[in-house]
Amino acid sequence: MSGMWRVALTVHESVVQNFAQVLESHVDAVSTFELEEGGNWLIEGTSHGEPDQSRLVARVTVLAMALGIEQPAIEVEPLAPIDWVTQTYLSFPPIRAGRFFVHGSHHKKPVPAGCIGLLIEAAMAFGSGEHATTQGCLRALSDLNKSMPVTRALDMGCGSGILAFAIAKLWHAPVAAVDIDALSIMIAAENARLNKVDKLVTCRGGDGYRTPIVRQKGPYDLIVANILARPLARMAPDLRKNLRRGGVAVLSGLLARQEKLVIAAHRRQGLKLVRRYQIGEWNTLVMKG
Repeated sequence: MSGMWRVALTVHESVVQNFAQVLESHVDAVSTFELEEGGNWLIEGTSHGEPDQSRLVARVTVLAMALGIEQPAIEVEPLAPIDWVTQTYLSFPPIRAGRFFVHGSHHKKPVPAGCIGLLIEAAMAFGSGEHATTQGCLRALSDLNKSMPVTRALDMGCGSGILAFAIAKLWHAPVAAVDIDALSIMIAAENARLNKVDKLVTCRGGDGYRTPIVRQKGPYDLIVANILARPLARMAPDLRKNLRRGGVAVLSGLLARQEKLVIAAHRRQGLKLVRRYQIGEWNTLVMKG
């Protein structure tokens, strides 16, 4: 059966990587999520088309026997299509933000002179450029490119990957793109290919700063996180650990009335606010370590 499918199983932390490797050969994208500290993790995969369930079950059974553990239950289910994606696709208009011209494949005219094109389809991942938080980040990145070098960057909560692609095109530097949603990672990886930045942008699913690639690729000159106010505040200590001294963080996804919470959390980590971008009721903050 065609369409998108989801595969999931829950295992102990000690064998997560073993089972994740098995799943990787049967699906297009895999993410792992901690359910309880030092305990069980959820391994989740998504694929175009129905995976071969008999082969998957067989491999999981053999691995469980080899590890001397009980065979984990495997969930395999089709993902329901989201009708609004089709309905809104053709109405997705091009957007200018900073130096960027964000458009879908249905826009057939050339990218305006002096603009950097970003091809992003309206899809099942946050970040097609129409939201004020994404536009604020694109403006901030455009301005930062005038004054700072970047050799390594991180897009935390990458969604469609739009901000990771913007960084790659501005600085021609490697970018780690991380999201907790496996489907978003699949979409971001395809978008990276369409934007011809797949050699610079590495997309991985995982639980925020705990995702292995974050530690492997860091520390970073630039971290961008377009999430929500409370998660941003909660993750401030982890951001500080992964940001180089003198590095810059672009934070968005917060309402103007929520910025005090986010600023205070990062100030406690030694960062200072250097600029804000306000679009409607949404703020984007630029903070320096």
